[in-house]
Amino acid sequence: MSRRETIPQARPGRAGSGIATVSTTGGRSLVARGRNAREYADAAWSRLHSGERGPILVTLGLVALWLVFYGLNGNFLSPRNLSNISVDIVGTGLVAVGIVFVLLIGEIDLSVGSVSGLAGATFAVLNVSLGMPEWLAVIVAVASGMAVGAVHGFFFAKVGIPAFVVTLAGLLAWNGLTLHLLGTGGTIDIDEGGLVAALTSYYFSATSAAYSLAALGSAAYFLASYRSAKRRRAAGIPYRPLGEILVRTGVLAGVGFTAAYVVNQFQGLPLALLIFLVVLVGSDYVLRRTCYGRKIFAVGSGAEAARRAGVNIVRLRISMFIVSGTLAAIGGLFVASGLTSASPTTSRAAGSGMLLINAVAAAVIGCTSLFGGRGSPWSALLGVLVIQSLASGMAFLGVEDSVQFMIIGAVLLAAVATDSLARRSQGTRDRA
Repeated sequence: MSRRETIPQARPGRAGSGIATVSTTGGRSLVARGRNAREYADAAWSRLHSGERGPILVTLGLVALWLVFYGLNGNFLSPRNLSNISVDIVGTGLVAVGIVFVLLIGEIDLSVGSVSGLAGATFAVLNVSLGMPEWLAVIVAVASGMAVGAVHGFFFAKVGIPAFVVTLAGLLAWNGLTLHLLGTGGTIDIDEGGLVAALTSYYFSATSAAYSLAALGSAAYFLASYRSAKRRRAAGIPYRPLGEILVRTGVLAGVGFTAAYVVNQFQGLPLALLIFLVVLVGSDYVLRRTCYGRKIFAVGSGAEAARRAGVNIVRLRISMFIVSGTLAAIGGLFVASGLTSASPTTSRAAGSGMLLINAVAAAVIGCTSLFGGRGSPWSALLGVLVIQSLASGMAFLGVEDSVQFMIIGAVLLAAVATDSLARRSQGTRDRA
């Protein structure tokens, strides 16, 4: 006697859920299948109907944005400009990845701009003014970001002060400390031939470097997806069929090799982009493949339920702010590298309000929810690409800074409004 059952499945970090069809014969056989084309279409329509954005929609929007700017100025899609964008996104992108971790638990860190500025100033003072070796100054600068994150996390998770208040106080305090460290001059130039300057100025000129990275990334994605599908099939839960894995791998390979071709037309693979991709892959692995990552999503989806399930809420929340502070410090070093100076006075500098706004905007535009429980480090890449493309395209068109601020603000508001409407729609369906 055979019977068929449907089992709902939910995965942390993924907005959608699949349906597994399990066939049993005498309670012994267990067969699961992936979703067919119609189910994919139904799921996509459901997400669009609810107002929920996905990476594909953001990617399509980014492509449309590039085509518009290319139509208005043919130099926008030149290898030189695209290569420059790939380097310019790294500092803000690293800060945005840290913001994603904090947003996943439903909190906010308003101090990341000031922390990044403090890290740049710490490095400049130790290395340039006091003569400390660069490698040691870098370690101290990153450690300062970790320490600041730990302080924020302690006052939020242990003392009970809202994260908004703690990090807002931090924004002011660390910005003041940065100005004190930089002194009356306000700016300290760093060694243009040094380690930190090389973060954004070094390129792997051999064409094989970029193509090898594209091939390695595609192969790693295929193997990881194939092994995951095998495990899920053995467990009788939804899995991606081999055909879908091959299509996804083909799309990823196409994007990777196209990007490799473009950067090779300029100066080669930027070191900064390589480091950013490594951070994204590592962060994604931690969030999706480790127990620690599952606890983060659990706390973001419901802190009290996670606490009752045995999650140490205090320790996890403190660790989130340490991650945010550390990545803000690393991002600050990349910003200082791009400017070859530590200065809080320009709009692009670490410590400026624009860095904070762009980092938060990148995370939210890339589909990380402000309400916790949904997001991915890759959203920081998509979001910061949108932000930097807007800035670059408007610079080509000669748009004034004041108008640029208004446009980026409108894009951020639209992203937050969409997220809020999607959450409200989800709540309405849950109550129905």
